[in-house]
Amino acid sequence: MKQVITGNSGPKVRSDIEVILELRTSGGIELEVRSKVKTMYGRAIDLQCRQLLDYFGIKNAMLAVNDTGALPFVIAARMEAAVKALDAASGKSFIPEMIPENRYSSMRERLRFSRLYLPGNNPQMFLNAGLHSPDGVILDLEDSVAPDKKDEARILVRNALCQVNFYGAERMIRINQGERGLEDLEALIPFNVHLVLIPKCEDAETVRTVDEKIRQIKKNHSQEGTVFLMPIVESAKGIENAFEIASASTSVVAIAIGLEDYTADLGVQRTKEGRESLYARTRLVVASKAAGIQPIDSVFSDVGDMEGLLENVRSSKALGFEGMGCIHPRQIAVIREGFSPAPDEIDRAGKIMLAYRKAREKGLGVVALGTKMIDPPVVARAEKTIDLAVRLGLLPENWSEEMAKE
Repeated sequence: MKQVITGNSGPKVRSDIEVILELRTSGGIELEVRSKVKTMYGRAIDLQCRQLLDYFGIKNAMLAVNDTGALPFVIAARMEAAVKALDAASGKSFIPEMIPENRYSSMRERLRFSRLYLPGNNPQMFLNAGLHSPDGVILDLEDSVAPDKKDEARILVRNALCQVNFYGAERMIRINQGERGLEDLEALIPFNVHLVLIPKCEDAETVRTVDEKIRQIKKNHSQEGTVFLMPIVESAKGIENAFEIASASTSVVAIAIGLEDYTADLGVQRTKEGRESLYARTRLVVASKAAGIQPIDSVFSDVGDMEGLLENVRSSKALGFEGMGCIHPRQIAVIREGFSPAPDEIDRAGKIMLAYRKAREKGLGVVALGTKMIDPPVVARAEKTIDLAVRLGLLPENWSEEMAKE
């Protein structure tokens, strides 16, 4: 009989379970549980596995599991993936209950400074991701998942969306390309996905196809609310179509650039200085601003270089980007610091706003700060800085009263 293996095992694997399942024609259920915590949790693992086999109507099978501390939602995902790989699920899916903490929504205008990528087939990375306070968590089904693991990763991500508390982070998924990506949407959109990242996006039609699929899924499940979109531009063609992509749908709230694939498409090496991608990054920022959405920069791949990361973030901010992807939790605080207004920026913006208000009260058409004239665009930029500082808690709501006393 055919045997399938799902999940992960090995000396460095944690919070996962390897499932080895073989269907038989007779003999009942033969089950072996291997686990370092078998004394404490062996019975619970055994019981859950038997209940899942019964749920899928499997009466005769050989099942061996190698547990490395998997939580019940992981066990359920790995078991379901094994059963489906054997075409024995009878059209069923075992969907865990959505915990109350996961029923929150997102907003179009929310901050997206940091987005933490979580490989979709690695449950260990999910469990504490929200505790690091990223603005968003990305459950990734694309590049971080091996081709032969994508189906089981999709089930694992679905269960994580139901059972893992991400502590208020925006709940994002990066889908695969093409038809597989539409299948990802079918499986995951019903479980309170806030935002979908569309990888390697090169044209507006790709965005509209994803948007229409999501709207149809929401309708089929009688669900309201918008699922936001963030296309990722990763090629020369995508950069040249950046504005069309950014304005393809009202669901698009941001557009990101993927520099590893972009530089590969150009046939050049990606460098820390970034001269080879300056045109693409500025083109994407301008397109985003013209479309009224957030431009998001690429990840910084050297997780050990915090100084280099901060320098990169400051450069990114100077170009007009409003966020950046990250691949390690230690990058989150640095990215947040870099994109947040510095104290001197806040101080100057406050002084400009106070001067502007005083000029308006006096009926003056010209605003001056000291001996310098302040143009309307400078006032608009100062207002954005103040608004951002208030949203980040860097200034109180009554900042003008406090600053006027100084």
